[in-house]
Amino acid sequence: MMAKKQLHPSVQQFKEFVRANPELIKTVRSGQNTWQELFEEWYLLGEDSARWNTIKDEQTMEENTKQKEGPEKKDWMSHVMGTVKNMDPNQLQGYIANISSALGAIQGVIASLQGGGNVQDPPPKKNVSPPSHPFKFRQD
Repeated sequence: MMAKKQLHPSVQQFKEFVRANPELIKTVRSGQNTWQELFEEWYLLGEDSARWNTIKDEQTMEENTKQKEGPEKKDWMSHVMGTVKNMDPNQLQGYIANISSALGAIQGVIASLQGGGNVQDPPPKKNVSPPSHPFKFRQD
């Protein structure tokens, strides 16, 4: 049976400090700090340093901004959905038809400026009659 490796007392104290200050875990996970940096600062500055208060304040500010963004996004989405529900389908179809005709007119102007003439007129077809029977030699 393997004996559990004992950590250095300072490392054990740092782990307890981190458990008491979970915002440190968030700073490491977000990439703002590494565990090594935090341990060195804790070891040099101590637990009562103002450094730890700034981290707490930053985390609190980030959480407050996230809470503010959430309801606004929901309100915007509910507003859009309410607007869609209140639309008249016939009126919407009319708007789409107007947009379509406007786009057709714009395409016509662009084609005339490019020298292509009218877009809606297809090119003239040649009157070519197909042969009466391609294999006349086989007829009885």
